[in-house]
Amino acid sequence: MQDRSRRPVETCIQRRAPHRQELLDCPGIQHTGSRRASGILIGVPVLPQAPDPTVVHPIAGQPRVVFLRPLVSHPAVEIGEYTYYDHPTRAERFEEDAVLYAFGPERLIIGRFCAIAAGARFLLPGANHADRGPSTYPFGIFGASWEATMDLVLSAPSRGNTVVGHDVWIGYQTLVLPGVAIGHGAVIAAASVVAADVPPYAVVAGNPARVVRRRFDDADVERLLRAAWWDWPPASITEHARTIMAGTPSDLERIARTLPAH
Repeated sequence: MQDRSRRPVETCIQRRAPHRQELLDCPGIQHTGSRRASGILIGVPVLPQAPDPTVVHPIAGQPRVVFLRPLVSHPAVEIGEYTYYDHPTRAERFEEDAVLYAFGPERLIIGRFCAIAAGARFLLPGANHADRGPSTYPFGIFGASWEATMDLVLSAPSRGNTVVGHDVWIGYQTLVLPGVAIGHGAVIAAASVVAADVPPYAVVAGNPARVVRRRFDDADVERLLRAAWWDWPPASITEHARTIMAGTPSDLERIARTLPAH
């Protein structure tokens, strides 16, 4: 498979190679400042480097911030690269503190490049009780002669997996209820209770969380979903990080067109 991250640099080299000074000014190319230093020649491109997603603590001197993918080991939890969790004292206890009632087959799936604040919690369907008659008490789990009701305990409804898209910001002490889907680029305000699906690039707040603002209009949301910058190679993301943060949906779609299909 072709490495997409090299294409912008290679294009620049092909266009400017005859003119050494222009090559030195080519975006995405770093130079040593001398004809040879550390074995690297002037004019030889060095691809931009992204932070290492396999490091648990990506910020030196800040133990409160962790990349979750290398940290989480629970089989019911899947988290994408570069998604981080911030907690002043218990950052490494994310699974214990934030993933609750992961008893059944359902999974918690969180995409790449998400930001999760302290106190956020994800309830999985193991928290549900059967509501088929007068009592919701789960007699069967306590064994003895009550085991005969275990089939009723296991009949509790489930909405399936809880899915958080890419580039989602989950605010302080958010509670995400079982089986919801949060779209790419969404923002969940602090202390929200997310009981229903959240559209891509929506801002939600409250209990239950409701859409209070759309970050972009429908046409721009479609552009952003087509661009899918979170799927770009790390080098391309690094090269275009400023545009990803402060550009327009059209800018990202235009860049995405220059990259080979993923």
